[in-house]
Amino acid sequence: MSPSPGKSVFDLILWTEERLRECRVEEPRREALFMLSHLMGVKPAELLRRFTHRVNGSKVDVLQEWIERRARHEPLQYILGETEFWGLSFMVDPSVLIPRPETEHLVEEAIRLLRTMQPGQELLVCDLCTGCGCIAISIAKEVPSARLIATDISPQALHIAFKNAELNRVEDRIRFIEGDLFTPLSGYKEAFCLITSNPPYVRRDELNGLQPEVRLYEPHIALDGGSEGLSFISTIVEQAPYYLKQGGHLILEIGHGQKEKVLEMFERSDEFTDVRVRKDYSGTDRVITARRK
Repeated sequence: MSPSPGKSVFDLILWTEERLRECRVEEPRREALFMLSHLMGVKPAELLRRFTHRVNGSKVDVLQEWIERRARHEPLQYILGETEFWGLSFMVDPSVLIPRPETEHLVEEAIRLLRTMQPGQELLVCDLCTGCGCIAISIAKEVPSARLIATDISPQALHIAFKNAELNRVEDRIRFIEGDLFTPLSGYKEAFCLITSNPPYVRRDELNGLQPEVRLYEPHIALDGGSEGLSFISTIVEQAPYYLKQGGHLILEIGHGQKEKVLEMFERSDEFTDVRVRKDYSGTDRVITARRK
């Protein structure tokens, strides 16, 4: 049953929550609030002052379309065209992964390390597999003296990343380059004080078991890490020393159960020291930091 035009914001929140619950969407109230706040062009907290506001028919039609798309498991972030990461707004579409809160641990480590470096030292940072640019852009916002190179194999992803850099007003300090990992960086040997990456790390045989929001809509090129989920991580650990300055750091996001094998990679390379592991909010080993000898 459709809501009649002229319903209040409060009525539409309740109606949307009910529809989403019927579609078995997790956290239907939270998503209903996000939908209505986006529809009204205000922050979710601002809705408290808009509860009695009447909503016209055209907006109700848009809301119905969003609910229908969400019922097909399309992620809310793609429906609304944006998400939040590190307190910043990012445009997203199906050409890029939706940033996860766990990746904020990687950003936090990067910022901490950059702030310990010597004053006046050139802070040139590389972000591999940048996707929507959330890591590079967050670092640029927090460390104004840093300059960044961000690479991705997908031209569509780089288009979104550049728009996000413009949105967050850091486009003058990030250079986006199309290419696979280090391939387009031949001119940057031993240039970076820090390399970051949230590479594809899902095992190929696990892709079909992912929740439908991920399996059906997010780009598999940004998820598929090969037979063990470690193909990209292995290449990065092997090649990063050629691009890091002596004493420079590498920070990687890894998947569940991958810690031991990734630590073995660092040990075999014999190029790194001070290898450390950081857990995410759920207690999963998520971020590995290492320093080039």
